Amino acid sequence: MNTFTSGTARAALRVFLLLATLLTLAAPPAARASTAAAPFKVLALYSGTWDAAHIDFDKEADDWFPRQAAANGFTYTASTDWNLLSNGGVNAYQVVLFLDDLPQTAAQRAGFEQYMRGGGAWMGFHVSAFTTDAASWPWYHDQFLGSGNFRSNTWGPTSAVLKVEDRTHPATRNLPATFTSAVSEWYSWSNDLRQNPDIRILASVDPSSFPLGTDPNQSWYSGYYPILWTNTEGSRNTPETCRRDQPRRRAAGSRSATCRATASTPGRA
Repeated sequence: MNTFTSGTARAALRVFLLLATLLTLAAPPAARASTAAAPFKVLALYSGTWDAAHIDFDKEADDWFPRQAAANGFTYTASTDWNLLSNGGVNAYQVVLFLDDLPQTAAQRAGFEQYMRGGGAWMGFHVSAFTTDAASWPWYHDQFLGSGNFRSNTWGPTSAVLKVEDRTHPATRNLPATFTSAVSEWYSWSNDLRQNPDIRILASVDPSSFPLGTDPNQSWYSGYYPILWTNTEGSRNTPETCRRDQPRRRAAGSRSATCRATASTPGRA
């Protein structure tokens, strides 16, 4: 079974539909009326130059997302031109995806921050959140995502029981108190999100999941691991940056690419 079109893909589609709803609700009534019939536009940026699993994932994403776009009323454009972030091209899109990378130049990073502060929406996959040097882009890693540096991961990939901590947010309103995830590789981060006043944690790893992992040397046996959270900074206490983190990696011998997905709804300065 193609793991991209299973749990993670369905989650991605649900986030897209949520983003579309939030973008519509955020618009003034007159704008809503004029754009009600217009599909929202998605731009996927990727590099496609390293790691066989990432390249496979890019190919699968560029097959799956256009089909979902046609079926669910949005448009999908894929590009390797990351300078669309710095030259204003990104402003023609309501949602931006990072499939296998993140902005590298100062101009690209500044353009992405401006896009998000102006009301853009974002979803990231694979290494789009990974870093061991959060200080190299503190706005993105420490403020926007809030996660800081990569700290550890579980291995091998397993499902986990996730506990919903806040069912008042649109992303979690219809979820049960706990649910079992798709098979994933789980990541933890250096920043304790519970200590960040702008972060509202929506779901975390339930203790019944421990030990999490199959390799005794790369398993989690206890601790607190947020999986879904929202960043409320600058939103008058309305959630604006929602990040879903479900790390995944393809198993040995598998031909299908899997992903870590993160998503953020519009942020405003």
